[in-house]
Amino acid sequence: MANRLESSTSPYLLQHATNPVDWWPWCDEAFTEAVRRDVPVLLSIGYAACHWCHVMAHESFENADIAAVMNANFVNIKVDREERPDVDAVYMEATQAMTGHGGWPMTCFLTPAGEPFHCGTYYPPSPRHGMPGFPELLIAVRQAWAHRGEQVRDAARRIAKQLGERAVPLSESAVDDRVLTGALERLVGEFDQQHAGFGGTPKFPPSMLLEFLLRHHERTGSESALSMVQRTCEAMARGGMYDQLAGGFARYCVDAAWVVPHFEKMLYDNALLLRVYTHLTRLTGSTTARRVAEQTATFLLDGLGTSQGGFAASLDADTAGVEGATYVWTPPQLIEVLGPADGQWAAELLGVSPAGTFEQGTSVLRLPAEPDDSGRWERVRAALLAARAARPQPARDDKVVTEWNGMAITTLAEAGGVLGRPEWVAAAVVAAELMLGTHLVDGRLRRSSRDGVVGEAAGVLADHAWLVEGLLALYQVTGESRWRGAALPVLELAQKHFADPDHAGAWFDTADDAEALFRRPSNPTDNATPAGASALVAALLTASALTGSEPYRAVAQAAVARAGTVLAKAPQAAGHWLTIAEALAHGPVQIAVIGAAGDAARAALEATARWAAPGGAVVLAGEPGADEPMLTGRGLVDGVSTAYVCHGFSCDRPVTSPEDLQAQLRGPIAGGRE
Repeated sequence: MANRLESSTSPYLLQHATNPVDWWPWCDEAFTEAVRRDVPVLLSIGYAACHWCHVMAHESFENADIAAVMNANFVNIKVDREERPDVDAVYMEATQAMTGHGGWPMTCFLTPAGEPFHCGTYYPPSPRHGMPGFPELLIAVRQAWAHRGEQVRDAARRIAKQLGERAVPLSESAVDDRVLTGALERLVGEFDQQHAGFGGTPKFPPSMLLEFLLRHHERTGSESALSMVQRTCEAMARGGMYDQLAGGFARYCVDAAWVVPHFEKMLYDNALLLRVYTHLTRLTGSTTARRVAEQTATFLLDGLGTSQGGFAASLDADTAGVEGATYVWTPPQLIEVLGPADGQWAAELLGVSPAGTFEQGTSVLRLPAEPDDSGRWERVRAALLAARAARPQPARDDKVVTEWNGMAITTLAEAGGVLGRPEWVAAAVVAAELMLGTHLVDGRLRRSSRDGVVGEAAGVLADHAWLVEGLLALYQVTGESRWRGAALPVLELAQKHFADPDHAGAWFDTADDAEALFRRPSNPTDNATPAGASALVAALLTASALTGSEPYRAVAQAAVARAGTVLAKAPQAAGHWLTIAEALAHGPVQIAVIGAAGDAARAALEATARWAAPGGAVVLAGEPGADEPMLTGRGLVDGVSTAYVCHGFSCDRPVTSPEDLQAQLRGPIAGGRE
């Protein structure tokens, strides 16, 4: 067999390069081969950090007998969902429509035209728990194709047609304060009053909803909004989903009480949660929130940083085929590392018991309360971390995804500005330079790279959106116009190639000149990450506030209206949209600081602006006469550094002291608006 995966830039595909399965990457040639052989396509989609993807690979794809059945009867295509989110999206929609649920690994059977006719997720190697065995499924599909091939094709065409008909943009709906208040009320009703967070099991980090609730509290003073954020952030930080030794969050918890995580660590979760904990620190001064923000930023830099300056996609859930093996402990293991006294103290502090909270008597470390002896805790933590570093470590998917790196750039720039950590900003600068130097190819954006080699997959809408957000975040925190100059062409690319020409405010997730799938994906709902459309609209709103562009703002408002039904009826599927709507309701707030470079008074105003600004605000500092749209026409007052605060189309009086600026941003308006 030809090893068609060996030159891939996807670590996930490389994991399968030596399987006895005759894998093809996603390509036209694979479908041409299916036509030539007159066989169906078996499409397997997963990602490198996925536990059950590894299980199915070991049980079935590494099994020579099962592979022989696959090779004889199908053209087998392996796809990394993180590298090809467009392929994943259309077949996930088909899987959910056929089965009522979805997940990874995803297993789809397609006609040679790419139309799905049977879809599922994980299949065991033999019948188990009501699931058919994978070999039996392969034989059943082979027989259906051989004896009822035309019926199968007709069914696939009908499925594709029905999915296409469902993909109609939502009707426009006004998004006003009533909708935002209604979203808050729904979330109060859906909040887990016992354990915090939303939903039962599994329990996911609701980063976008938390950001919305923070912004809503800042605008309205809602105590219930702030309380849900504080309780959820505290529960996540104290529980097993948070790495108490090295920082950083796992993907989700398998229980409602935040005890046992699914151990994979994703770049996007940690970037989005860094933003939430930074903004909670800024708003409340919480020492726990600040600690978590600092440790999460450290995890991004040390745990996911690549030698090229980007950020790797994820750390695996498994270590040497065992889920969580790197992270869990028993009381004897703690005593072995720390000695009897510290070992017993650590076991009580971290919830490590003989019965265990995980598998085989092991426990996930938690920190239910602050240690009574912080110095002792730091000594214990350092010793446990060093001992853990000597264990086998989870694999790292070191491909660099544009979208998720854009998130990391955004949040490191924001957090670095708010918390006074210039090294985080510097790391964001290096990552942004990698995106612009490697991922932009001949004026178009690519999805990912690995080891500095860019992949072939075209950038999707979310890649463009988050790169723009990251570049504009750097523009704000550094004041360097080169970042604005780099961001706006990418924003224009997105508007040119992804906007729905027939429905104002609607967006496709793939470009108009991208590879044609059986349906062009367009999903307006937020999920584990913001929808491409909501991310793009956030970038448009940021750009409009920084440049004064009314067209950008108008497009953003039209898109929010197009998503209004989701905001009103399903806020858990619209967290990022709600943050954008809050920014619009707040103005968004624009803060311009004018003063000489190096002037202490300017630095004090800028630090106050970044600390006190509400979420969604834009902050820019520069010298008098600076050629920047947001600074034009604004000068010193009485010869001293000055801050200007505007809310959309109205402005407060200029102020020259941090105290007055703080009052404008956090307290009653100081003076009238002009």
